[in-house]
This record gives sequence, structure tokens and C-alpha cells, in this order.
Amino acid sequence: MIPVIALVGRPNVGKSTLFNQLTKSRDALVADYSGLTRDRKYGNANYEGRKFVVVDTGGISGDEQGIDRGMADQSLAAIEEADRVFFLVDCRAGMTATDEMIAEHLRSVNKPVYLVVNKIDGLHAEAQSAEFFALGLGELHLIAASHGRGIKQLIEDALEDIPESVVEEDEEDDAARGIRMAIVGRPNVGKSTLVNRLLGEDRVVVYDHPGTTRDSIYIDYERNDQSYTIIDTAGVRRRKSIRETVEKFSIVKSLQAIDDANVVVLVMDASEGLVDQDLHLLGHCIKRGRALVVALNKWDGLPEEQRDYVKKELNRRLVFLDYADIHFISALHGTGVGHLYESIDAAYESATQKLNTNQVTRILEDAVATHPPPLVNGRRIKLRYAHAGGQNPPLIVIHGNQTDKVPASYVRYLEKTFRRVLKLAGTPLRLEFKGNENPFEHKKPKLVDRQVNRKRGLKSHKNKEKAKAKLAGTKKPARKKPAPKRPTSR
Repeated sequence: MIPVIALVGRPNVGKSTLFNQLTKSRDALVADYSGLTRDRKYGNANYEGRKFVVVDTGGISGDEQGIDRGMADQSLAAIEEADRVFFLVDCRAGMTATDEMIAEHLRSVNKPVYLVVNKIDGLHAEAQSAEFFALGLGELHLIAASHGRGIKQLIEDALEDIPESVVEEDEEDDAARGIRMAIVGRPNVGKSTLVNRLLGEDRVVVYDHPGTTRDSIYIDYERNDQSYTIIDTAGVRRRKSIRETVEKFSIVKSLQAIDDANVVVLVMDASEGLVDQDLHLLGHCIKRGRALVVALNKWDGLPEEQRDYVKKELNRRLVFLDYADIHFISALHGTGVGHLYESIDAAYESATQKLNTNQVTRILEDAVATHPPPLVNGRRIKLRYAHAGGQNPPLIVIHGNQTDKVPASYVRYLEKTFRRVLKLAGTPLRLEFKGNENPFEHKKPKLVDRQVNRKRGLKSHKNKEKAKAKLAGTKKPARKKPAPKRPTSR
């Protein structure tokens, strides 16, 4: 079993910076901003062949109210599941009453705790950190997380008493994380509530306030022997409504999560209906080629008249999204949430389906025979054969003549034909047309000396023949004698 190390401490002591150093990544948002991290964030670390899991947590202040209470609960849950705890304190700020409160709790959990004194750069570390011995947690580990100082020794001390058989790298490939699905949408539409409902536990912080989630949280789990990775993302608002710099980075992480996902679950607020920002997110997902599942949350609290209106609007404005399944759910009460997995599995299977060249070529031939391409400048467009060009989304490459002149209406006809015959659901389909151009047309071959001499000789012979023909054309032709006159009879 791989050991788990939890990073805990007051807000803004450098936990996320240390998380990025240990995982050698930039997964955790880092800013000079108190309370930036709110949910538990897991990352895989590898030090000289030794693997361990790092858990980044939100800060604990001791007087939590509202959303801060949920952050503190996430930090306490991380302590309970960890094998080692790194308790971070700020050397520049000195020891505070909050540090003493956290230390008192850590002494009661009966787990190895490492007191990590951060931000020692530019200070007389030994003298300035001496007051932290009063916390009663043993040896001090002095580091500067932003510069990487002291981290190597800290890891060696933490993994020293763990058997080699436990921390050795697994030979099995753990890169595959199953079906990756991103939960995206506008702020306060119920994304985190849906994540907790899908997981069956309070895994992420939920609060009735827009912008609760600030970072993209990757969570691995299994359901019915199928591996999943669910990604909880921050809400994406219109650009003109963004004021804080932190929110800009949160939105960037959300858009990156869409690229990293196999299937995107777009959550909308049924009480507000379909708004323009939902359409912008839909357009971005389609542009990136992600498989889609649409979920209208807060459906159970709507009157019948409003439900009918919302359905009519969906049919009118989402006519271009006829391949995606739409679910009407209540993340709070769990109504309809279980059926999301059926659409997610079907969309993933369609997006990663391996296409056979003979099969797609046969479909193309049948489509062309049923409805031939139009004439262009008196010539018929010829589409000869097709083959698979990629997955997620499926890409079909079609070869023929005058392919650059295929009209958009005929492209849509081919897309619907391929989608219907291949039974693709929940994923966009892309067609790429290629003509019969010679790829070496603009490349002149390099001739050897024998070919150059022969070419020169042929050219000289042609020049001589031209000269002879020109000379023969200048001579005057011989004059013909007139024919004798016939005698006339009287």
C-alpha cells in the first residue's frame, strides 16, 4: 500500500506550494491569498523510486463559520486517512494560538507528525524557529517550499521507517485512470453537490454561494468494477463579470479539465433555464471534441408550466446537439442521478470506438450511392474511400477528387449517416477530406552526373534539329514549269 502524506496548517503557510514541489507539478493553485485551497486535493509523488500520495488541504483557523467550517472538516478528514502528517507553520509570522490549537489536535491522533517550518529564506532560521519547539512535536524540519530548500531531507525522514516493499514503485501501469468525466457549468448550479452525490460521500465543500470551488479536484473511484475519475471544476462566468485574479486562474483550470476529460457533464440550473453562458460552454466543449452529457439540476422544485417551457427551449435552442443525452435531475435529493452513468458509459464507448477501414468505406459507398455528391463546374465530386483518423472524438478521413468543394449540406448528410450506422451517441464526429494531390509535386528530384550529361546531350541534339529545320526553311523552293496548252479544234 502506498503511504499517504497530508499537509495541514493555518491558511497561507505554503501548503499548496509544498504540494507542487512534492508532486513536481503545478496542479494546485498558488497565490498570496488566504484561504485559496478549500477541498482536499490528491497528487502522486515519486522520490528516487519511492511512491507516495500527497494531500493538499484548506487552512484551519479555529473559528470556522459558514464555508470555512466545510474547509476545516475536509482537513480533519485528510488527517484521519493519512499515514504521515506534515504540519506546516510560518517562520516569518511566528507561533500563533491557531498553531497551538492544531498541534493539540495532532498530538491526540496517534500518527507520525512532522513539524515543518516554512519560509525560512532570508532569515536566521535556527534562531527564529526555536519558539516552535514549545508545540511539543519533536524535531523541526526547516524548509523554503518556494525554492525547494530542505524538502529532500524532509522526504527522506518521512519515508525512513516505511518498509521498502511498501514504497517500491509498482510494476503495474497506473497511468490509466478509467473514464475521466468533468463536471462543468456556471457558478452555483450544483456541480459540487452532484459530485458528492455521485461519490456517495461529502468529498468536496458545498456551500450556497457562487465560487465555492476554486480549483479542479480529481477524484478516482470505482463503480460496478469500472474505474472513473471525476473532476469537480470551478464555475465559469462571463468574462465581464470576473473581478478577482484568483477566479481567472480557476476558470483556466476548468477549461484545462475539459481538455483532460473523456466525457463532459454540463450542469445547468433548470430554475434559470438555458442562458447564453451555457451555450458558450457547450460551444467550447464541442470545439474541443469532448463527448457530452447534459444535466438540468434542481428539476424537482419546478412547477409543471415551467418544466414545459424549459423543455421547449431546449428543443428549440439545442437542435444542433441532437446526439447528446439530456437528463433532468436533482443532485440534492438524488433524483435521476444514477441514470447519468448510462449516458456517460455510452458516450465514452462511442468516443473511443475503434473504426474499421472496410466498414467506414462501405458506409461511404452506400451513402454516395443513395445520394451522390453534387456537380461542381460540370464535374461530379468523387469520394472513393475512407478510414479512421483518430479517437475521442472519432475522426474519419475521406479521400477523393474535388474534396475541397464538398458543400456543408453534404458534409452534414455524411455525418448523420456515419453516426446512424455506427450507432455513435454522445460524442461529436469529425470528417476530414483529402484530395489526390501528389505530395512530391513541388519537390525536384536530384539527378546524378550520368543523368545530367544525358539531359545536356538531348538538349544539344534538339537544338541542332531546330537549327537544321530553320536553315531548311530559308531556301527558296524550285519554280514549277507551266503545263503545256492543249491544242484547240476549229
